[in-house]
Amino acid sequence: MPAPSPTQPPPEAVAPLMRGIAVLRALSHAAGTLSLSELERATGLARATVDRVTATLARLGYVRLDGRDAVLAPRLMELGNAYLAAIRLPDLLGGRAAALAAELDESVSLAVADRDGVRHVHQATRRRAMSLSFRIGDLLPAERTAPGPLFAAGWTAAEWTRWREHRAADPDGRDFPAVPPAAVPHGEGFERRAAEAGRRGWALDDQLVAPGLVALAVPVRGPDGRIVCAAGVVSHTSRHSAASLRDAALPRLRAAVHDMERELLAARPAGPAPATCPDGGPAARIRAAKGELGRDFVESLARGLSVLTAFGEGRDTLTLSAVAEATGLARATARRALITLEHLGYVTAHERDFRLTPRVLDLGHPPLSRTTLAAVATPHLAALVTRVHDSASLAVLAGDDIQYTARVATGRIMSVDITVGTRFPAYATSMGRVLLAALPPARRAERWAGTGLRPLTPRTVTDPGELGAVLESVARSGYALVDEELEEGLRSLAVPVRDRAGTVVAAVNVAMHSVRRTRAQCVDELLPQLRATAGRIEADLRVAGRFSPVATA
Repeated sequence: MPAPSPTQPPPEAVAPLMRGIAVLRALSHAAGTLSLSELERATGLARATVDRVTATLARLGYVRLDGRDAVLAPRLMELGNAYLAAIRLPDLLGGRAAALAAELDESVSLAVADRDGVRHVHQATRRRAMSLSFRIGDLLPAERTAPGPLFAAGWTAAEWTRWREHRAADPDGRDFPAVPPAAVPHGEGFERRAAEAGRRGWALDDQLVAPGLVALAVPVRGPDGRIVCAAGVVSHTSRHSAASLRDAALPRLRAAVHDMERELLAARPAGPAPATCPDGGPAARIRAAKGELGRDFVESLARGLSVLTAFGEGRDTLTLSAVAEATGLARATARRALITLEHLGYVTAHERDFRLTPRVLDLGHPPLSRTTLAAVATPHLAALVTRVHDSASLAVLAGDDIQYTARVATGRIMSVDITVGTRFPAYATSMGRVLLAALPPARRAERWAGTGLRPLTPRTVTDPGELGAVLESVARSGYALVDEELEEGLRSLAVPVRDRAGTVVAAVNVAMHSVRRTRAQCVDELLPQLRATAGRIEADLRVAGRFSPVATA
């Protein structure tokens, strides 16, 4: 793993914060999972240090300890989200990118410069078998992308020198693990291509970043005339050559960029966000965590990471005093954290003001930006099963059926045996009724108009009017209890799972043999646990889905 900085840390740097970030970067570059022994080798840290750091990160919700493995958790995305919210580009320009993607029927992305590399911060993709997309936050070498020459056209002599020295020191591209090694030295002629891109106002990637991929990019300038990002159209050689993509897309891309620049010009500065939190802010939560975990909790690591989350919408630029106020940390503590983060390249300082840099996205965002609802839910289902000793599942609505997308079974001799991918009629299941109850009443009724409902057991509700009344009750109560309607002896309880917008996207349930608990015990004992689990899944979805879509199936 490449070192974050070639220089020695300043005396005020917080060593535990540097170690914690080294662990997060190692996990991010390893697709999100490493054993503790592998982390020890990747970071060069002592095993005892790795254990304390991962225990702290787990307590913060940033990693999950799964046996001997450390796994990045969705909550870690709040660090990258702070940067994306601060720059506001996905929120301001995402709609224009989506409209262009629909118009061209090609993927469209927004990218920013990160020193001598490029990071994508937003993309509007097209659903195809041959999917073309980048992970949000992946660092790509500038010379192998379409946006790179546009940014490099404005480099100073010192920046060109840094680029040459970096490539000479890393000829195999180890600092860019997201792209395969170049078959030929693509750095040759890059200065010429950058000069051409500066004159023309557009640049092409003709299979430089990956075989078969072609891309066209145009700079997007802010009100001050500086390039704030590059908008790009990405296609495959089965659809376009680089030249045909330019001919087909350049006029419409330029028109879209013109509209994007008008959006930036018209955008009002985001209003300042509250400086402190009602619960005392991160400092109070860190103290509570320290009390729970004791000496194994690395408090200075937690404090340093909380500084990154002080930034966000309305807080793109903060003074030291503002950081201290937003986090609840002492000024001296906040100052040392900022010095450390600046040394590592995650914060930049100008006079008294601090900003986050795109490098913050390197902290877990790329692997987590492809997460799925099942991946988010499974650890929480496993924790629920441990507490209630019955199987738990997550399902989505698939036509008139539910489809199981995540499941954790219990170890009982007699247990409910269902596999991921199984489908059941929605009307006869607890998760199905929760999902149907979230639909408008007219849409519920349409599903069985003229077809009737098939009895699966003697207890199955088959009268449409009765089922409609049951679904109204489920909508009011927020849960569904189904007793031996799908299969005799099977009782299950389910609650909804909502996304960031409050839309029901899935349901979670606990299923058991009817002799395990009475109906009243299900409501009294299981319902609070089930709702708490759904709440934890929803909390992760709010973070994971802020700037990256979470696939539900």
